[in-house]
Amino acid sequence: MNLIPSAHATAALLLACAMFYGFASGRVRVEIISLLTIGTIALGLYFLPLPGQQPKDGLELAFAGFGHHALITICALMIMGRGLVVTGALNPAARTLTRLWQYNQGAGFLITLLLAFGMSMLINDTPVLVLLLPILVQLASNGGLPASKTLMPVNAAILIGGMASSIGTSTNLLVVSIANDLGMPPISVFHFAPVVLLAALVALPYIWLIMPRLLPDNSPQAGHKPRTYSATFRLIRESALHGLSIDEVRAKMPADFAFDPGTSGPLAQGMRIGVSGSQDAINEAARLLGGSAAPGWLIDRLQREAQQQGEDITVVEMAISADSRLVDKTLQTAGLQNVAVLGIHQSRRLLHETRVRNAEAPLGEGDVLLVMGMAKTLQEFAQADGLLMLEGAKELPRTAKSVLAIAIMGGSVALASVGFLPIAISALGGAVLMFITGCVKFDRVGRALSAKVIVLIAASIAIGRIVLESGAAEWMGQLLALGLQFLPAAGVLAAIMLFVTILTNFASNATAAAVGTPIAFSLAQQLNLPVEPLVLAVLFGCNLCYATPVAYQTNMLIMGEGEYTFNDYIRTGVPLVAIMIVALSTILMLRYGL
Repeated sequence: MNLIPSAHATAALLLACAMFYGFASGRVRVEIISLLTIGTIALGLYFLPLPGQQPKDGLELAFAGFGHHALITICALMIMGRGLVVTGALNPAARTLTRLWQYNQGAGFLITLLLAFGMSMLINDTPVLVLLLPILVQLASNGGLPASKTLMPVNAAILIGGMASSIGTSTNLLVVSIANDLGMPPISVFHFAPVVLLAALVALPYIWLIMPRLLPDNSPQAGHKPRTYSATFRLIRESALHGLSIDEVRAKMPADFAFDPGTSGPLAQGMRIGVSGSQDAINEAARLLGGSAAPGWLIDRLQREAQQQGEDITVVEMAISADSRLVDKTLQTAGLQNVAVLGIHQSRRLLHETRVRNAEAPLGEGDVLLVMGMAKTLQEFAQADGLLMLEGAKELPRTAKSVLAIAIMGGSVALASVGFLPIAISALGGAVLMFITGCVKFDRVGRALSAKVIVLIAASIAIGRIVLESGAAEWMGQLLALGLQFLPAAGVLAAIMLFVTILTNFASNATAAAVGTPIAFSLAQQLNLPVEPLVLAVLFGCNLCYATPVAYQTNMLIMGEGEYTFNDYIRTGVPLVAIMIVALSTILMLRYGL
């Protein structure tokens, strides 16, 4: 063995370390580091190609990530996830989980983790996360834990569940396939599941109780109390809450919702009642009470016109300026047309001001209106009536297409889960169907995709390939094999798992599997050890990809939604990797008597 790596291998290792340092330092944006990494590989291999290759081959290696099936898969999955969100398809599931979390947040989070773990034992990790991701994001907006505190723990539970069966991930299949080709007897689907289940029990307290505390609250409203709006509900639909007293109804309402003083019950269809609360609380209360914060005929007309024109209904906040014609008018006397005002946030400009706090009081300078309408109509209304449109407009879900969006997502996931189609093809087909059916509008696809994730994936694919093709991965493997000959069996097992874990977090799990499995076989023969525990150490190490966002595609999927930084992965992932290595190594040693 040559103890000194080749020039290309040395350069590949130095570049990988530099990229990791850049990500971890946080001084430069992830997108810039990713593009610099790709550019360095392209420029270096153009002037100094790998042995036996031409300069154009280096360009292909550097830029291949932008056309790689992994990137296409992740972008397609993001688009399908966007389709579920904008159609409101997952609102019922989110409300069910919300009720569970409101009953007991800790128990609700634990059940979510166990659900993710169990599903990923039978279904590939990526489809499981795609199904749960929009539900958890919706759950956060409904009052659950912030998405940034739940997505990473749930992703960890999915990855641990995926390693419990030979069909849980494509990497598991790759390791088992290579091992079988090298002479290891075939193993059943759940042959090593007991080992993973025991290790999962050890890691569960950390994932459930500690990991969320290590993650920041990156929700848009973190540290910001939402505005309280006054509204008038028209109870236009039947509700199971009608006939109950106000006290009974109040107990079933969102926490930040209240009835106006003097409201008496029992409630009944046709009543008008004054209420107040945040925008989300008013929306949820209206659904529960069968109410509407604007005249039903007006909302029906707006929705009908939007459907005819192929536009979306948007809800936006508008502040009343000093020269607005609405000052000192009420909603009833303002003569508003083509828009619906859902609520009023009344500002107190003077300490001695004593305006009545309800939706029928005269409007004043600084008040904020919650207005619903089509985007163009809202802009015309703001310009004509002296209003300032605030940031944070929300599009109402296109609920008419919710069943269609669920069918598209379900079909794509099912085709990939049973192995009928690769996930790349089924996901791309699902994304195309989302566009064709109008569940996602093509001119707004940018809202579904994350540029940071796209260039990060392309850079991680490029660095993985250069580490493999330059011989850097092979050199590290040979160096490891040379040193492990002098360790006891238990040390060999733990060292192999640690080596493969490092490789999978900084290159790719496919590279780790391709390099680690033959090393495990070679060491087993040299040290007269059983092959199976060493191969399982490689398989488990390939799945311990929690410490960096580039380690696995599900890590990248949650990066945008959780607004995670590279350091978030290191801070929470490194302890989990250490827990799993210790637990898995110990259980393997006990099981195989090493």
